[in-house]
Amino acid sequence: MPSFDHEAPDTLFSLRMPMVQAFGLRGLHIAGDEARVLMPANPQHTNSRGDVHGGAYAVLMDSVLSCAARAHEPARFGVITVDMALHYVAGTRGDVIATARCERRGKSLCFVRGEAHDADGNLLTLATGTFKLVERTPA
Repeated sequence: MPSFDHEAPDTLFSLRMPMVQAFGLRGLHIAGDEARVLMPANPQHTNSRGDVHGGAYAVLMDSVLSCAARAHEPARFGVITVDMALHYVAGTRGDVIATARCERRGKSLCFVRGEAHDADGNLLTLATGTFKLVERTPA
């Protein structure tokens, strides 16, 4: 399996996405039906209480769920988010690690679920989503 340790700051699992750089997202694992992404703590992504803002969780979960949708061939496909539901369970001020699994992948639509946890393993967010696979074409 390829390593993604040295990807450019605006790249997530071989695809350039400027939003990734804005949130510091780092791809940890992608293969088969699964993906795992780290969002490091950043004071610019906090709410008035100093906890990670719900919008930052949404960016993270959309990213990790979409990666799981294309995990079978990460460089071949991009995805379009059709819908996504988030359930905020708890807050944190530290790093967040999100994992997602594609539960069903059709010819074009994928159904994915995921979770985000803090460094101690506490559940922070649950998410489900539907994603459309889009075959990438050479530039």
